[in-house]
Amino acid sequence: MKVTVVGAGAVGASCAEYIAMKNFAAEVVLVDIKEGLAEGKAMDLMQTASLNQFDTQITGSTQDYRPTAGSDVAVITSGIPRKPGMTREELISTNAGIVKEVAQNLIQHSPEVTLIVVSNPMDTMTYLAHQALDLPKNRIIGMGGALDSARFKYRLAEALEAPISDVDGMVIGGHSDTGMLPLTRLATRNSVPVSHFLSPDRLQQVGEDTKVGGATLTKLLGTSAWYAPGAAVSAMVHAIANDSHKIFPCSCLLEGQYGLNDLCIGVPAKIGAQGIEEIVEIDLNDEEQAKLQESAAAVQKTNGLL
Repeated sequence: MKVTVVGAGAVGASCAEYIAMKNFAAEVVLVDIKEGLAEGKAMDLMQTASLNQFDTQITGSTQDYRPTAGSDVAVITSGIPRKPGMTREELISTNAGIVKEVAQNLIQHSPEVTLIVVSNPMDTMTYLAHQALDLPKNRIIGMGGALDSARFKYRLAEALEAPISDVDGMVIGGHSDTGMLPLTRLATRNSVPVSHFLSPDRLQQVGEDTKVGGATLTKLLGTSAWYAPGAAVSAMVHAIANDSHKIFPCSCLLEGQYGLNDLCIGVPAKIGAQGIEEIVEIDLNDEEQAKLQESAAAVQKTNGLL
């Protein structure tokens, strides 16, 4: 397994670190536009190899995509991050050009690669990759739902005062502060619905805290988060590498599923060696379906800015 991570900033470097520490990839290549950044991050990470006991080889490259040739999976984190007060959608004018160029460079050297898009606005950048590249739709995936669901489970465990390993839950919809749909109705603690333990008001608060999870961290950190996004990506890469058929909520190109067409949005999907193996359609109630349609309309509006 060879993995390329484009963008050696905080998210990209964290992603490379988590992949290396799981020790399932033979090689990780970091690429960045800034002279020396990818090489320096790669060297720093390799100097942890004996301490963290991994054998993955990490190398860096400045704008040269030749070392990425033959990659099985490529992660696109490049682009400008959010600043306090910014929405993900405000990044589109800058990040669209970056993501398109990066994706085309990756395909030129690794025509069989599976792409995982992290750059914001993530659903629209994933859709852009589908429009710009001649790749099967199963091999382009947006990361957002995996991260949003991890944040949802964190907030659920906090409210329940429970170990997070007890908690399961999922977020679908657009990867935006208003578009996310935390499925509180289906969330469980050890298979028991969380509504058994939490009041409707507390569950609503959990959902609202989840939606602004990224904005909350941006306000605290002064920039976008990186540990959880890096971990979310590494978990998806791990599922592809091990052909594990694991279900992640992630941004997929829909062609009729959930009554939606010609857009990428977060829905549960089975992930394995071929990328997206199956989009899983779950039964939503009328309120959930209406909120998903609202989220889809907002994503379509952002797509119109491309």
